[in-house]
Amino acid sequence: MNAKKVLVVSAHPEPLSLNAVLADFAVGQLRAAGHEVRVSDLYAMKWKATVDADDYGEGSDAGPRLRVMAASQEATLGGRLTPDVAAEQEKVRWADAVVLQFPLWWFSAPAILKGWFDRVFTAGFAYGPAVPPPYSEGVLAGRRALVSVTAGARETSFSDRGIHGEMADVLYPIQHGLFWFTGMAPLPPFAVCGANELSEERFAAVREAYAARLDGLFTDETVPFRSLVGGDYDHDMRLLPGVEEPGVGGFGLHRRPGPALV
Repeated sequence: MNAKKVLVVSAHPEPLSLNAVLADFAVGQLRAAGHEVRVSDLYAMKWKATVDADDYGEGSDAGPRLRVMAASQEATLGGRLTPDVAAEQEKVRWADAVVLQFPLWWFSAPAILKGWFDRVFTAGFAYGPAVPPPYSEGVLAGRRALVSVTAGARETSFSDRGIHGEMADVLYPIQHGLFWFTGMAPLPPFAVCGANELSEERFAAVREAYAARLDGLFTDETVPFRSLVGGDYDHDMRLLPGVEEPGVGGFGLHRRPGPALV
């Protein structure tokens, strides 16, 4: 097996939390497999979560108003991003795969991780007219991504008829809207439900299952999202009629037909 480079991004405020344990486990498992690993522990780094004009340095020609896309592209291409953002972008460029570890809070990532998305994935780096088009040809194409998430609710509540919706749909904004948009190929998420009351027996099973997922980080099938340039969409970015399988709707429209991934 060829050694790869993996960035693990962890987002939980408690160093003794299940999320911290899972992040450490991932680092150990990946290094034991011969991979090189870097870690961004956002709370330990005291990561600044909010985007503002300070991110883009002085000398911007974007105008009197802060137009975030224009200002971030100008600062990115001009080498004027703040050192913390530039360092994280370098880690993403360096990585062959990105692993996110976080708790599901209000059906999304913690604010500090969302702030990592907002500040690091700037125009000119991850999207915009200066880089390749989105959805499979993005500037970060060739990389893989894995979400490892914990949730307090029971697993059945995230099922096809569960009240919370399927986990793949809950995480669609990250899987499709961040990873796939920028060209990274996401694997099906690894989810630990019922995380607030995890017995030693269940934790042992979680470790075993997560080890298997990490071992397959570079070999398992990724989510078969459709490519924007693959002939499935029209000029207005709408899926062509009849491309989907009968009965498919919602987010499922944007996955190619085939067996379900678990």
